[in-house]
Amino acid sequence: MAYDKSALVLLHGIAMSGNAWRDVVPLVRDYHETYVPTAAGHRGGPSVRRRPATMTDIVDAAERYLDECDLDRPHLAGNSMGGFVAIELARRGRAATVCAFSPGGLWTSGDGFQQRAFGRLQRGIALGRRTRPLLPFLYRSPVVRRLVLRDVAHRGDRITAHRAIEFIDDGIGCTVLADLCSAEWQVALIDPLPCPITIAWGGKERLLPTAAHGTIRPLPQANIVTLPNVGHVPMVDDPGLVARTILTTTGALTVDD
Repeated sequence: MAYDKSALVLLHGIAMSGNAWRDVVPLVRDYHETYVPTAAGHRGGPSVRRRPATMTDIVDAAERYLDECDLDRPHLAGNSMGGFVAIELARRGRAATVCAFSPGGLWTSGDGFQQRAFGRLQRGIALGRRTRPLLPFLYRSPVVRRLVLRDVAHRGDRITAHRAIEFIDDGIGCTVLADLCSAEWQVALIDPLPCPITIAWGGKERLLPTAAHGTIRPLPQANIVTLPNVGHVPMVDDPGLVARTILTTTGALTVDD
């Protein structure tokens, strides 16, 4: 079967890199011309233009990337911070469809959740920085990997030690982590939606509140799905399920495929 190979851009989460999508790319590239940028201020990505960086700066940089690649309205898929960026790009009219996995910014302003979640993230990366010389030894243990990566994956023990270390190195190499964790970022109402938007929650999600797994108030027309047996970064738990969810959103697959 021939496909039109329309463009698909995959956007990663905070303190990660485009490498987070590594296992998904081979599963979607037969259907879409696939782009996997690394966000500004993140390891391997472009520098930010000002400090402290804000989420507007990250979205602006992502939009510049679309312009540089001559992508007007590609399909967008994003995880966590990348989900927030994808939604904001859609708000700007830059998306054909959006598939957002556990997107950030759907918390309620003033409830303290953002501070608690990002506090856990920053403490984890700080611990990784202090223990980095020991990680090749410590991560030989599947039990240790599952414990350390519990906020990322439901089954961190299935992630190789090498891949787990890559995740820690991405976190250590994120120069804007403190900036973005202290910045205010929240998805504002979009009604009507500028394009089809799917919000996909991990069934084993630990970082986002369970209250957000129902109706998404800022996106009242979004399609909401729950993915079984995956955590906050579902691409590492079940890349096949993530790929099918994206391709169903873009229309490359139907629900029955």
